[in-house]
Amino acid sequence: MKITDIHGKITLSNGVKMPYLGLGVYKSKDGKEVKNAINYALDAGYRLIDTASFYANEEGVGEAIKNSSIHREELFITTKVWNDDQGYENTLKAFEVSRQKLNLDYIDLYLIHWPVPDVLEETWQALEKLYKDGKVRAIGVCNCLQHQLETIKKSGTIMPMVLQNEFHPKLVQQELIDYCKKENIQYQAWSPLMRGRILDNKTIAKIAEKHDKSIAQVIIRWDLQKGVLTIPKSVHQQRIEDNANVFDFELTDEEIKTIDALHNDERTGAHPDHFMEHFAKKSKA
Repeated sequence: MKITDIHGKITLSNGVKMPYLGLGVYKSKDGKEVKNAINYALDAGYRLIDTASFYANEEGVGEAIKNSSIHREELFITTKVWNDDQGYENTLKAFEVSRQKLNLDYIDLYLIHWPVPDVLEETWQALEKLYKDGKVRAIGVCNCLQHQLETIKKSGTIMPMVLQNEFHPKLVQQELIDYCKKENIQYQAWSPLMRGRILDNKTIAKIAEKHDKSIAQVIIRWDLQKGVLTIPKSVHQQRIEDNANVFDFELTDEEIKTIDALHNDERTGAHPDHFMEHFAKKSKA
């Protein structure tokens, strides 16, 4: 894909166009903080906003969208069904709660937040119904590996249009990206900047210096040149603007390979096969 400006979009398997750069609002406080972040992003040219019921800020996201002068059709809004709300009927109810909080007639992309094992198939059936009923323009999953995608492929009638996973220079998972390309599933990165842990990396710093860019800008550009959509999260105006300032330079093939080589399977979040234990421990803490 040509990566020339912030308004660039890719075309999903069903023909829906999706911006390749967006704002993630994980841990953005509902109310003034998230609304300000979205306003900064929209002013900077962002058109994709990624939230989730788990983030507890859908109402603030909805208010920012409502008060924006940008036409709804120009925006691409993603939200997700949380683990406790999965299962067929529960997912349909959870979607309606999210839709009402966002105060939108439709959602652009609805995702399964984590692949809860016993209910993954019926949760996906609910997403298929929402899609067929025209309540969402596209459906997909988060935090999945190939075997979970294969489960959906065997039991469902529609393949996910998007897979949103943790993705950064320490967690590339090229085989999974290649699988998604083969199956026409668009890969999208959450935590592209590794929650800040990658921002002192000396290898990327050398590349950044060469291009007169920040490490964060180089990583975001790397995402896009690898064909991975990305949603860096920030509530600070300058960082939001800086994260979008990645369209006036290009990484060489050698630089992309150098960043790829940093992969060591390191995660900042839970593993898709062990997330139930991860969240159980967190709830006890």
